[in-house]
Formats: sequence, C-alpha cells, structure tokens
Amino acid sequence: MRDRFRAGDPSALGEAYDEHARVLYHYAFRVCGDRAAAEDVVSAAFLEAWRCRGMVHAEGGSLRPWLLGIATNIMRGAAREARRRDAALARMPERGVLPDFADDVLARMTDGEQIRAARAALGKLRRREREVFTLVVWAGLDYAAAGEALGIPVGTVRSRLSRARERLRKLADAELRAARREERAAAVAVRSRTNAAPAPEPVSRALSAPSDVRPALVPRSIPENQA
Repeated sequence: MRDRFRAGDPSALGEAYDEHARVLYHYAFRVCGDRAAAEDVVSAAFLEAWRCRGMVHAEGGSLRPWLLGIATNIMRGAAREARRRDAALARMPERGVLPDFADDVLARMTDGEQIRAARAALGKLRRREREVFTLVVWAGLDYAAAGEALGIPVGTVRSRLSRARERLRKLADAELRAARREERAAAVAVRSRTNAAPAPEPVSRALSAPSDVRPALVPRSIPENQA
C-alpha cells in the first residue's frame, strides 16, 4: 500500500483511513482528553499525510507510526497555540472568570474507581511521558515504532516510559485514595440524614385508628357483587 499511497492512489488513502483512523482517534483522545478535538486531530492528520505523501518511503512496514507522528505534531502545535492564546488573554484586563473545561475529561470517563483514577492520573503526566505511554500501552506500538512516531531514539522511549509508569502508579494511587475518601464521606452524610429522619408510622397503629378514619383504610363490608 505504501507505493500506491505515495503515488497518490485515492483507494490507498481510504485503506489507510480504515486501518488506522480508530487507533489515531484513541491516541488523540488519550492525549488531549476531548472527543471533538480528537476527531479534528484525526482529520487533520490524514489531510497532512496525503499532502506529504511524497515523503513516504517505498520500503517499510505499516504507515501507523508515521501517521501517529503526524498526529503528535498536530497536537503539539495546538498546545503551543493554546499557550500563546492563554498568555494573550492573561495580559488582557479581566472581565469576569473564564470557564475552565479541563474537568470535562473526567465526565467522559467510563465507570470504575480504578479506571477513573488511572485516567485522572494520566492527565497529570508530563506531555512527553503521556505521549510515550499512550503510544506504547494503548496504541500498541513497540519501542522502535513509538520512537519513529515521536522522532526520538529507542532509549529515550524506554526512559520516558519507565518514568511515566512510575509516576502514573503513584498518581493513580493518590487519586484512588481521594475518591474513596469522598465516597466514605458521602456515605456518612447519607446515614446521618437517614438516622435523623422520622420513622414511618407502624401499620398496626394505622389500623387501630378511630372508626371515622378506618373506612379509608379498611372497608366496613365487602360489596355484594364481590361477596
């Protein structure tokens, strides 16, 4: 497929998209934490790949590392642009509080304490560590392919991945402990409210109510058509 892609065969682009778009999307989402942004990254990556198809070597294996490298550069460029924009906004006179959407990442996560803790911790990794971890662990690249995608030596991939795993383990443990403390506090609050609520009236007391109240609870007689 490399030859056809390099030659500008549209069917090769379609095959590449079908084979790699899902992996690129999950990688982009893990890095930037936003579904819409991840979709934009995938689209931009394939457009850039098609524009630069002449750079594809005729010899080689899968296009995946190359495509993931393009996606990485796109996200890095977007991050730089966001930092410049934030710096410009910080220099402007304050006109109210701007919303921070960083916590939107947590709202998109699947159920499970450990999964939530791991993903929250992943967002706290340094960007370079997060990129390596995501490429190797979630995108399934080996060290050489991850190095090709990021433009770094295999040894750098190993060292960054080792640091990422160690930091992620510590951060995830801290996130999990914090989540469990919040759950315990919520459970205590619920029990306190339950114990403070008045107990329901026993049924026996309701049935022993005066005769002018009892007809609403127990009929005096069974209607003839039901006897």
